[in-house]
Amino acid sequence: MIGELIQTADWKKEKHAPVIECPDQVSAEQEFVVEVSIGKEIPHPNTTEHHISWIDLFFHPEGDKFAYNVGRFEFGGHGESVKGANQGPVYTEPKLTIKVKLMQGGVFHAVSQCNIHGLWEGEKEVKVV
Repeated sequence: MIGELIQTADWKKEKHAPVIECPDQVSAEQEFVVEVSIGKEIPHPNTTEHHISWIDLFFHPEGDKFAYNVGRFEFGGHGESVKGANQGPVYTEPKLTIKVKLMQGGVFHAVSQCNIHGLWEGEKEVKVV
């Protein structure tokens, strides 16, 4: 099962674990900001050889069987160039910001892909009042 391949850890101790930041509680249909980042406490290198390729953000409404994909965010600038590894003109930092509205509470799940350390997941519950 793919779930067995996804790693989790405390983001304060692990540079690969996604961190989801948003309010703990929101009003129904109220727009709010969700930020997802990798390497918040311990920076991830983000080099040609070692980088975060993408982050998927899902929302799993309380009581529902299925989660909904909020979006996929791909990071393509890893310092590669014809001059060689880490000689390129652009590097991306694996961080995203998105505005959402919820109709009911549930849990956000962020899954990220490190090119050499695999899949990592973080989660954050949000209540709707």
